[in-house]
Amino acid sequence: MATIKIQQVRSRINCPKNQKLTLDALGLHKMNQVVEHEDTPSVRGMVEVVKHLVKVF
Repeated sequence: MATIKIQQVRSRINCPKNQKLTLDALGLHKMNQVVEHEDTPSVRGMVEVVKHLVKVF
């Protein structure tokens, strides 16, 4: 299955709690951290919630 890499490029400070929890669910805890997930609709939905904080490649 295809995979996507997600990098946190903006800080989680002053973000709503649901966005912080979404970053945690994606495995992102630090700035510039990169994680790799399978390209599924659920992961794409989580990325959509925090699209202003992450970069997908």
